[in-house]
Amino acid sequence: MRIAFLCKRRYMSKDVVQDRYARLYEIPRQLALRGHEVVGFCLDYQGHADGEWTHEGGAGSLRWRSRALRPWIVPRLATYPRTLLRELRDFAPDVVIGASDIPHVALGAWLAQRLHCGYVADLYDNFEGFGQARIPGFVQLLRWGVRRADLVTTTSDLLGDFVRATCPPRGEVLPMPSSVDLKVFFPHDRAAARKALGLPPDANLVGTAGGLYRDKGVEPLYTAWREALAMHDDLHLVLAGPVDPALPPPASDRVHYLGQLPHDQMALFFSALDIGVISVLDSPFGRYCFPQKAYEMLACGLPVVAADVGATGQLFAGYPQLLFKPADAGSLAAAVLRQLQAPVTAESLPINDWSAQIGAVAQRLPAIARNIA
Repeated sequence: MRIAFLCKRRYMSKDVVQDRYARLYEIPRQLALRGHEVVGFCLDYQGHADGEWTHEGGAGSLRWRSRALRPWIVPRLATYPRTLLRELRDFAPDVVIGASDIPHVALGAWLAQRLHCGYVADLYDNFEGFGQARIPGFVQLLRWGVRRADLVTTTSDLLGDFVRATCPPRGEVLPMPSSVDLKVFFPHDRAAARKALGLPPDANLVGTAGGLYRDKGVEPLYTAWREALAMHDDLHLVLAGPVDPALPPPASDRVHYLGQLPHDQMALFFSALDIGVISVLDSPFGRYCFPQKAYEMLACGLPVVAADVGATGQLFAGYPQLLFKPADAGSLAAAVLRQLQAPVTAESLPINDWSAQIGAVAQRLPAIARNIA
């Protein structure tokens, strides 16, 4: 089969193509490995240069085409749908997959309708909780695209239930949790990891990585540090990722900000810590977001504490001692101190590889293509 995969170029502060990062890379890659001809079409909101790449596709093939919006943002936005339609008519896909955000889910539905091919919408989060959803008409655009999908994949049953309640598609809603690349995320020697990252060798290190933004839930961690955790002289806070300019990390010689680490160093980062923090808010985004960071930490053997909300709370339901109340700095600090006193690793949580996760989707694609044809 020929499959067109549509997504944004940058995802969770990573470059999908260059970093070969997570869900948006693994869906097309795994489909290629199963023998399909896959082309990923990326729209780069921040980039200035177009590009094309061919990656190893095993029994199939995997190519990427990236189009940058800058410096001609308005003209490129206006012409991109028609330009992509011409490219897809040449490619003649059997199935289009729209992923990553509201524009790509809606664009995928529009293209599949004109190409008379099957359509899959992949929702790795509740996109109605994204900043894009504040643009007038964007929620309606998202729901229009989802309703026209022959298959909708979601990262959790919780998100799947939300989709069925708000914009039921004409096809099936299939939970397909994300995963991690176990060849990248695995435990490293703690002492060696700390040395490589320039961290104190003997301190207790608690930390997190990712978007360090207020709406992503980092503020309770900063407050917990200032009000409680900083009182413990042997405890250090370690952070990595892009920073919210309006909410800088706490100022202290025991707070270590490592900047935006390359993807291949994240396992080192998690292996260097004693406790990893997963703080999300009880918001439309936080309730449905897939705990990608949690799986990366767990794959590295790191004890964690996590906000008891939505899909994150469900993941750790069997480990109530690891949970804290969302947006509650005192509860977060207490959970960290519990873990330092008696560390618990959630070893029983399964981490399936990407091949297993995407297998159920791959099985459904031929029927979708035949039904449309």
